[in-house]
Amino acid sequence: MKKLLSLHPNCIFLIEMKKNVLLLLFSVLMVLASCVTPKDIIYFQDAGNYSTFRDIDTFNVYIHQNDNLAILVNSQATEAALPFNLPLANYYVGGESYGQQRMLGYFVDPEGNIDFPVLGKLHVEGLTRVELRDMIKNKLIAEGLLKDPVVTVNFLNFKISVIGEVNRPGNYNITDERVTLLDAISLAGDLTIYGKRDRIAVLREENGRRTILYHDLQSTDIFQSPFYYLQQNDVVYVEPNKRRIQQSNINQNNNVGIWISVVSALVTVTSLILTIRRDGN
Repeated sequence: MKKLLSLHPNCIFLIEMKKNVLLLLFSVLMVLASCVTPKDIIYFQDAGNYSTFRDIDTFNVYIHQNDNLAILVNSQATEAALPFNLPLANYYVGGESYGQQRMLGYFVDPEGNIDFPVLGKLHVEGLTRVELRDMIKNKLIAEGLLKDPVVTVNFLNFKISVIGEVNRPGNYNITDERVTLLDAISLAGDLTIYGKRDRIAVLREENGRRTILYHDLQSTDIFQSPFYYLQQNDVVYVEPNKRRIQQSNINQNNNVGIWISVVSALVTVTSLILTIRRDGN
């Protein structure tokens, strides 16, 4: 202590200034390190080492307006089934044929109907694939058109969109209609470090109404969500966290003044330290 008191006052001030600068830098580093914690990014935090969850019993994919349906009718009497099937169409891109054929589908009009060969107009909106399959099969038998029809129904337009803070945003065609919210996130390459795990929105349009439901990936409650299983044309949106929003503001030059002030303060402090050091010498 006596040695410290014998130092030049400017030297003492310089030492204290260095201590304060180091403490300031340490504090800033601690704040930056605490911006993202395991609690912010770990999924299913309330799950134990072994947890089981009951599946949702009400999962069904329903036919909507503007859907495109592939409907195939087969029978032991092959020729008798031909009138109930649409022909295959060549696949063209830019006016050139690629030697591939696509199955033509039945478009569901704004009234929810399709125009089916021989049977005429059928109202299909609100039905599942199985219900439509059974309806066509029963009509073919009841009207004496086929004795042993085998009917298959599939979606040609089953796609979902994933946008926001994911690694690969975009549209994804789904071959298996039983697709979950977690499947969609996996297809998009998972969330980025800037995605909010507790603000995952699913946007759905049904009967002319749009519904948005938010989900928290940090909780196992997601498994009980009515939107956990996705429908065709659903949109999954991942909100950005505060760090991403702040970066966006900086990139848009909204906080240029703040950064100029910070740089100016650092220059002032550095200049003061150099002046004190020169005077002390």
